[in-house]
Amino acid sequence: NTVSNLIFILPPIYGAIQTYKDGLEKRYLAAYLCLTAVGLGSWCFHMTLKYEMQLLDELPMIYSCCVFVYCLYECFKYKNTVNYPLLFVLITYSFVVSIVYLNLKEPVFHQVMYGTLVSIIVLRSVYIVLWVYPWLRGLGYTSLTVFLMGFFLWNVDNIFCDRLRSLRAKMPPVVGAVTQFHAWWHILTGLGSYLHILLSLYTRTLFLKHRPKVKFIFGIWPVLLVEPPKKL
Repeated sequence: NTVSNLIFILPPIYGAIQTYKDGLEKRYLAAYLCLTAVGLGSWCFHMTLKYEMQLLDELPMIYSCCVFVYCLYECFKYKNTVNYPLLFVLITYSFVVSIVYLNLKEPVFHQVMYGTLVSIIVLRSVYIVLWVYPWLRGLGYTSLTVFLMGFFLWNVDNIFCDRLRSLRAKMPPVVGAVTQFHAWWHILTGLGSYLHILLSLYTRTLFLKHRPKVKFIFGIWPVLLVEPPKKL
Protein backbone atom coordinates (compact mmCIF):
# COMPACT_ATOMS: atom_id res chain seq x y z
CA ASN A 1 0.00 0.00 0.00
CA THR A 2 2.97 2.31 0.53
CA VAL A 3 4.97 1.46 -2.59
CA SER A 4 1.88 1.61 -4.83
CA ASN A 5 1.91 5.39 -4.29
CA LEU A 6 4.89 5.67 -6.62
CA ILE A 7 2.42 6.03 -9.49
CA PHE A 8 1.26 9.29 -7.86
CA ILE A 9 4.85 10.52 -7.52
CA LEU A 10 7.15 9.62 -10.41
CA PRO A 11 4.97 10.14 -13.55
CA PRO A 12 3.65 13.55 -12.38
CA ILE A 13 7.22 14.69 -11.65
CA TYR A 14 8.13 13.79 -15.22
CA GLY A 15 5.00 15.61 -16.44
CA ALA A 16 5.91 18.70 -14.43
CA ILE A 17 9.42 18.74 -15.88
CA GLN A 18 8.06 18.35 -19.42
CA THR A 19 5.48 21.09 -18.83
CA TYR A 20 8.22 23.43 -17.62
CA LYS A 21 10.44 22.62 -20.62
CA ASP A 22 7.57 23.25 -23.04
CA GLY A 23 6.92 26.65 -21.44
CA LEU A 24 3.28 25.85 -20.71
CA GLU A 25 1.09 27.59 -18.17
CA LYS A 26 2.12 27.25 -14.55
CA ARG A 27 -1.28 25.99 -13.47
CA TYR A 28 -0.51 22.69 -15.19
CA LEU A 29 2.81 22.56 -13.43
CA ALA A 30 0.81 23.02 -10.22
CA ALA A 31 -1.59 20.23 -11.24
CA TYR A 32 1.25 17.74 -11.67
CA LEU A 33 2.95 18.79 -8.44
CA CYS A 34 -0.33 18.59 -6.50
CA LEU A 35 -0.77 15.01 -7.70
CA THR A 36 2.77 14.30 -6.51
CA ALA A 37 1.88 15.83 -3.12
CA VAL A 38 -1.06 13.41 -2.82
CA GLY A 39 1.29 10.51 -3.45
CA LEU A 40 3.87 11.71 -0.93
CA GLY A 41 1.19 12.27 1.70
CA SER A 42 -0.33 8.85 1.09
CA TRP A 43 3.15 7.28 1.21
CA CYS A 44 3.80 8.88 4.60
CA PHE A 45 0.42 7.82 5.96
CA HIS A 46 0.62 4.17 4.88
CA MET A 47 4.20 3.97 6.11
CA THR A 48 3.41 5.36 9.59
CA LEU A 49 -0.41 5.01 10.02
CA LYS A 50 -0.34 8.23 12.06
CA TYR A 51 -3.27 10.68 12.05
CA GLU A 52 -1.06 13.64 11.11
CA MET A 53 0.18 11.74 8.07
CA GLN A 54 -3.41 10.82 7.20
CA LEU A 55 -4.13 14.52 6.85
CA LEU A 56 -1.17 14.80 4.48
CA ASP A 57 -2.90 12.14 2.42
CA GLU A 58 -6.50 13.34 2.47
CA LEU A 59 -6.34 17.15 2.41
CA PRO A 60 -4.08 17.32 -0.68
CA MET A 61 -6.75 15.26 -2.47
CA ILE A 62 -9.08 18.24 -2.02
CA TYR A 63 -6.45 20.80 -3.02
CA SER A 64 -5.36 18.89 -6.13
CA CYS A 65 -8.96 18.49 -7.31
CA CYS A 66 -9.49 22.23 -6.91
CA VAL A 67 -6.48 22.82 -9.18
CA PHE A 68 -7.90 20.30 -11.67
CA VAL A 69 -11.26 22.12 -11.64
CA TYR A 70 -9.59 25.47 -12.29
CA CYS A 71 -7.49 24.10 -15.16
CA LEU A 72 -10.42 22.36 -16.82
CA TYR A 73 -12.85 25.25 -16.56
CA GLU A 74 -10.25 27.72 -17.87
CA CYS A 75 -9.32 25.67 -20.93
CA PHE A 76 -11.08 28.00 -23.35
CA LYS A 77 -9.80 31.36 -22.11
CA TYR A 78 -7.16 33.58 -23.64
CA LYS A 79 -3.60 33.01 -22.48
CA ASN A 80 -2.38 34.77 -19.32
CA THR A 81 -5.90 35.46 -18.04
CA VAL A 82 -6.82 34.78 -14.42
CA ASN A 83 -10.34 33.93 -13.26
CA TYR A 84 -10.25 35.57 -9.82
CA PRO A 85 -13.87 34.72 -8.85
CA LEU A 86 -13.28 31.01 -9.56
CA LEU A 87 -9.96 31.14 -7.69
CA PHE A 88 -11.70 32.69 -4.72
CA VAL A 89 -14.44 30.04 -4.70
CA LEU A 90 -11.94 27.15 -4.90
CA ILE A 91 -9.61 28.58 -2.26
CA THR A 92 -12.57 29.22 0.04
CA TYR A 93 -13.84 25.68 -0.59
CA SER A 94 -10.43 24.23 0.29
CA PHE A 95 -10.15 26.37 3.42
CA VAL A 96 -13.66 25.55 4.69
CA VAL A 97 -13.27 21.82 4.03
CA SER A 98 -9.91 21.81 5.83
CA ILE A 99 -11.23 23.63 8.91
CA VAL A 100 -14.40 21.54 9.16
CA TYR A 101 -12.56 18.26 8.62
CA LEU A 102 -9.86 19.09 11.19
CA ASN A 103 -12.57 19.69 13.78
CA LEU A 104 -15.13 17.10 12.70
CA LYS A 105 -12.70 14.26 11.92
CA GLU A 106 -15.44 12.51 9.96
CA PRO A 107 -14.21 10.49 6.93
CA VAL A 108 -17.64 10.59 5.27
CA PHE A 109 -17.49 14.41 5.18
CA HIS A 110 -14.14 14.28 3.40
CA GLN A 111 -15.44 11.67 0.95
CA VAL A 112 -18.51 13.76 0.09
CA MET A 113 -16.45 16.94 -0.42
CA TYR A 114 -13.94 15.06 -2.55
CA GLY A 115 -16.71 13.32 -4.50
CA THR A 116 -18.34 16.70 -5.22
CA LEU A 117 -15.14 17.98 -6.85
CA VAL A 118 -14.69 14.76 -8.82
CA SER A 119 -18.29 15.02 -10.09
CA ILE A 120 -17.67 18.59 -11.28
CA ILE A 121 -14.54 17.44 -13.11
CA VAL A 122 -16.36 14.51 -14.72
CA LEU A 123 -19.24 16.68 -15.96
CA ARG A 124 -16.85 19.19 -17.53
CA SER A 125 -14.74 16.43 -19.08
CA VAL A 126 -17.81 14.77 -20.61
CA TYR A 127 -18.90 18.12 -22.07
CA ILE A 128 -15.48 18.60 -23.69
CA VAL A 129 -15.22 15.13 -25.24
CA LEU A 130 -18.84 15.05 -26.42
CA TRP A 131 -19.30 18.53 -27.86
CA VAL A 132 -15.95 20.33 -28.19
CA TYR A 133 -13.18 17.87 -29.07
CA PRO A 134 -14.92 14.52 -29.72
CA TRP A 135 -11.64 12.93 -30.91
CA LEU A 136 -10.50 13.07 -27.28
CA ARG A 137 -13.21 10.65 -26.17
CA GLY A 138 -10.76 7.77 -25.95
CA LEU A 139 -8.50 9.64 -23.54
CA GLY A 140 -11.41 11.06 -21.55
CA TYR A 141 -13.30 7.79 -21.19
CA THR A 142 -10.13 5.86 -20.38
CA SER A 143 -9.30 8.30 -17.59
CA LEU A 144 -12.81 8.04 -16.15
CA THR A 145 -13.04 4.24 -16.48
CA VAL A 146 -9.66 3.65 -14.82
CA PHE A 147 -10.56 5.99 -11.96
CA LEU A 148 -13.97 4.33 -11.42
CA MET A 149 -12.34 0.88 -11.43
CA GLY A 150 -10.07 2.05 -8.62
CA PHE A 151 -13.05 3.47 -6.73
CA PHE A 152 -14.90 0.16 -7.11
CA LEU A 153 -11.98 -1.88 -5.78
CA TRP A 154 -11.55 0.54 -2.88
CA ASN A 155 -15.15 -0.09 -1.86
CA VAL A 156 -14.75 -3.87 -2.26
CA ASP A 157 -11.70 -3.70 0.01
CA ASN A 158 -13.59 -1.67 2.62
CA ILE A 159 -16.65 -3.93 2.62
CA PHE A 160 -14.91 -7.31 2.46
CA CYS A 161 -11.70 -6.46 4.29
CA ASP A 162 -11.93 -9.27 6.86
CA ARG A 163 -12.76 -11.92 4.27
CA LEU A 164 -9.98 -10.79 1.96
CA ARG A 165 -7.49 -10.82 4.83
CA SER A 166 -8.47 -14.41 5.72
CA LEU A 167 -8.18 -15.39 2.08
CA ARG A 168 -4.70 -13.89 1.77
CA ALA A 169 -3.50 -15.90 4.77
CA LYS A 170 -4.06 -19.05 2.70
CA MET A 171 -2.29 -17.73 -0.40
CA PRO A 172 1.40 -17.52 -1.33
CA PRO A 173 2.75 -14.03 -0.47
CA VAL A 174 3.09 -12.92 -4.09
CA VAL A 175 -0.45 -13.98 -4.99
CA GLY A 176 -1.82 -12.43 -1.82
CA ALA A 177 -0.19 -9.11 -2.68
CA VAL A 178 -2.21 -8.96 -5.91
CA THR A 179 -5.43 -9.01 -3.87
CA GLN A 180 -4.45 -5.85 -1.99
CA PHE A 181 -7.31 -3.85 -3.51
CA HIS A 182 -6.35 -0.70 -1.61
CA ALA A 183 -3.05 -0.75 -3.48
CA TRP A 184 -4.98 -1.14 -6.73
CA TRP A 185 -7.06 1.87 -5.67
CA HIS A 186 -3.81 3.85 -5.52
CA ILE A 187 -2.56 2.55 -8.86
CA LEU A 188 -5.81 3.04 -10.78
CA THR A 189 -6.76 6.42 -9.31
CA GLY A 190 -3.19 7.61 -9.75
CA LEU A 191 -3.27 6.60 -13.41
CA GLY A 192 -6.78 8.00 -13.89
CA SER A 193 -5.79 11.34 -12.35
CA TYR A 194 -2.62 11.50 -14.46
CA LEU A 195 -4.64 10.80 -17.63
CA HIS A 196 -7.07 13.54 -16.61
CA ILE A 197 -4.22 16.07 -16.51
CA LEU A 198 -3.20 14.91 -20.00
CA LEU A 199 -6.80 15.44 -21.18
CA SER A 200 -6.98 18.89 -19.62
CA LEU A 201 -3.58 19.92 -20.98
CA TYR A 202 -4.37 18.48 -24.42
CA THR A 203 -7.61 20.48 -24.51
CA ARG A 204 -5.88 23.67 -23.43
CA THR A 205 -3.00 23.43 -25.89
CA LEU A 206 -5.39 22.66 -28.75
CA PHE A 207 -7.34 25.82 -27.93
CA LEU A 208 -4.08 27.82 -27.93
CA LYS A 209 -3.22 26.44 -31.41
CA HIS A 210 -0.32 24.33 -30.15
CA ARG A 211 0.34 20.85 -31.57
CA PRO A 212 -0.02 18.32 -28.74
CA LYS A 213 0.73 14.65 -29.27
CA VAL A 214 0.43 11.69 -26.91
CA LYS A 215 3.54 9.52 -26.99
CA PHE A 216 4.23 6.30 -25.12
CA ILE A 217 7.49 5.79 -23.23
CA PHE A 218 8.72 2.25 -23.92
CA GLY A 219 5.41 1.76 -25.68
CA ILE A 220 3.60 1.70 -22.32
CA TRP A 221 3.40 4.98 -20.41
CA PRO A 222 1.59 7.95 -22.03
CA VAL A 223 3.17 11.42 -22.01
CA LEU A 224 2.12 14.62 -23.75
CA LEU A 225 4.56 16.37 -26.04
CA VAL A 226 3.54 19.87 -27.09
CA GLU A 227 5.01 21.70 -30.06
CA PRO A 228 4.50 25.49 -30.38
CA PRO A 229 2.08 26.90 -32.96
CA LYS A 230 3.28 27.05 -36.55
CA LYS A 231 4.52 30.46 -37.58
CA LEU A 232 2.63 31.94 -40.48
